[in-house]
Amino acid sequence: MVRLPRISPRTYRWITLAAVAALAIIVVTGAAVRLTGSGLGCSDWPACTDNQLVSVTGYHQQIEQINRLFTGLVSVAVIGAVLGSVARLPRRRDLIWWSLGLVAGMVGQIVLGGITVLFDLWPPLVMGHFALSAILIWNAVVLHDRAGHGDGPGGLCAPVRARTLGRVMVGLAAAVLVTGTVVTGTGPHGGDENVARLPFIVEDVARIHSLTAWGFLAATIAFAWVLYRHGTTTRARSRVRWLILVVVAQGALGYTQYVLGVPPGLVALHVAGSVAVWVTTLVTYLGLFSFPAEDAVDVRGSVADENVTAAAQ
Repeated sequence: MVRLPRISPRTYRWITLAAVAALAIIVVTGAAVRLTGSGLGCSDWPACTDNQLVSVTGYHQQIEQINRLFTGLVSVAVIGAVLGSVARLPRRRDLIWWSLGLVAGMVGQIVLGGITVLFDLWPPLVMGHFALSAILIWNAVVLHDRAGHGDGPGGLCAPVRARTLGRVMVGLAAAVLVTGTVVTGTGPHGGDENVARLPFIVEDVARIHSLTAWGFLAATIAFAWVLYRHGTTTRARSRVRWLILVVVAQGALGYTQYVLGVPPGLVALHVAGSVAVWVTTLVTYLGLFSFPAEDAVDVRGSVADENVTAAAQ
């Protein structure tokens, strides 16, 4: 029977970081498909057309096929996270379960992506596709964070008020993402010139999205104020400054693209910025908690002991 090589906690954390990066990048490549009008470059799924598994005869088909290829690379990263959780020493049940969550999410994404193509990029399906991506990124960020410390329950190392504000902050960040997808579903970049759009006025939904973003920024500043007022030295205190910077930059980019008529290049940057804001928000909130340190593990020694035991048997 083939046995997995044993890896250290540090190596596994690098694997989980790769999964976070891959899941973040696939959101941007998916946006590139939409912004280049290549959403229906492949008219079928899982094959590109009804008689070709792969087709790169046209520009739009090439863009869509590259995105599908990168989806395969993301699947490899997710599989690596699962296998790594089993090969990691010491093995931890919580990491295995969180990594399996990535598998469930990827299966859901593949199925939902196929349905979205078959229904000609119907906006609510495209919105759901993005929302599931955000959930997958959340799962991967939590997995990466938990892989960086020892097993055991985490303890709050900040005022309870900070935890409450942190939850509000994360909730508003999610609301910003949702309202952003409504703007996208109403706006001009639907992935194909014949795709149906949501029956809203762009200016109205953009205004709602903007107000939600301002509320999120206010909650973030309040969160930072509580941390600094109480002099806490949590990881969140060092991270919240970066979060405020990223949010302000993202807001400035959002207003700029709106004024300039949402050019595709700036929209792509805005999508990348939304991922950066989401990840930074999650990382900042997780910084409120402290966990036991990971016990030092000599992986080579552990494997040698297992081999000796197996030989003796």
